[in-house]
Amino acid sequence: MVVSVVSTKKKLKFNITIVLCFLIAIIEGMDIQAVGVVATSLKEAFGLDKSQLGLVFSAGILGLLPGSVIGGYYADKIGRKKVLIFSVLLFALFTICMVWVQSYHSLLLVRFLAGLGFGAALPNLITLASESVTPQKRGKAVGLMYCGMPVGAALVALWVAYDFSENWKSIFYIGGIIPLLLIPVLIKFLPESKDFMGVKTEKLKNTNMFSALFQTSMRSKTVLFWVSNFFTTMVQYIMLSWLPSLFVELGFTKQEGSKAQLFFLIGATIGTVLLTYLIDRWNKSFVILMMYVGILSGLFLLSGSTHLNMMYLAAAFTGIFMIGGIGVMYAFGSFVYPTESRGQGIGAASSVGRLGAIVGPMVVGQLLFLGSGTSTIFLAAIPCIVIAAICMFILSKKIAA
Repeated sequence: MVVSVVSTKKKLKFNITIVLCFLIAIIEGMDIQAVGVVATSLKEAFGLDKSQLGLVFSAGILGLLPGSVIGGYYADKIGRKKVLIFSVLLFALFTICMVWVQSYHSLLLVRFLAGLGFGAALPNLITLASESVTPQKRGKAVGLMYCGMPVGAALVALWVAYDFSENWKSIFYIGGIIPLLLIPVLIKFLPESKDFMGVKTEKLKNTNMFSALFQTSMRSKTVLFWVSNFFTTMVQYIMLSWLPSLFVELGFTKQEGSKAQLFFLIGATIGTVLLTYLIDRWNKSFVILMMYVGILSGLFLLSGSTHLNMMYLAAAFTGIFMIGGIGVMYAFGSFVYPTESRGQGIGAASSVGRLGAIVGPMVVGQLLFLGSGTSTIFLAAIPCIVIAAICMFILSKKIAA
């Protein structure tokens, strides 16, 4: 009887952790997608050219960079729960501020500060999810949490695809108010990680930023993980930020572009759950190979498709492996780093990935500004995916060794 009660409590605790982290991931996904799907409206409202619009995309991502490092580092110092709650408060306030800005420069500033909060939240979501289960179920746990990202993004894309009111501000009102309402729930019901609570306080206090990531046994793993994050996230953000606009460039309507993004995100949700489930059960190297072959195939399909239905299919196929692959990478972070450095390890890798995310949308903006074709943009992403695949393949072999 006692064993049964304990088992039920553990299961309930796991469910609460994953559900709450999933809800926050939905909000993050909504924000990431929001700027992309209202890009045309922002361009008109603020009189932006394509290059300036690329900087708006990148401003939020730039905030993610220090946010991920700081949030991950303090997750290992003072706890995952405390840092996550503060992060949610930060991005909620500055998401609402999006509707009140009056100038291009204030728009950049607000996007940066919201990104700071989103960046700090992500490594805490991943560590809380991965530490709420046994090591044999980490991939599945991270996948269930992280699939909230494409779900949130899909909700925004669905809204825009069928909403012709052009009221872009409403997206940011919702994206700010919902997390504010969620904060009291997090304070009361979100449990702190048992793994974190079990690590000796002195061990946590004596760990300096980055020192644990570059000790002899971890150095090569960290470098491989960083390079793979950089290139994979760069391509991911090109897809998330520019896919609707690229469809418009091809001659499709704004609503058709949003529907293509919706197909991409439906595929992303399926891929995140499926690939992270497989990473716990299949050979990790095989899953990595399958993941990157899928991404490359999707990019080829996008670059060569001309009919609308084929583009929808190509977008969904790419989403399965592109965003599902990001979920696999984050799950890998929980295998690469031990508890006392897991937050900063995942946070730092995520931050390096954000550097790629900054570069990607900016490069696309410049290429479009200079007159490059849409198919060229998809093909230009292929070498980046090849490099990321090689690094992740080698890393998976090191983890298995």
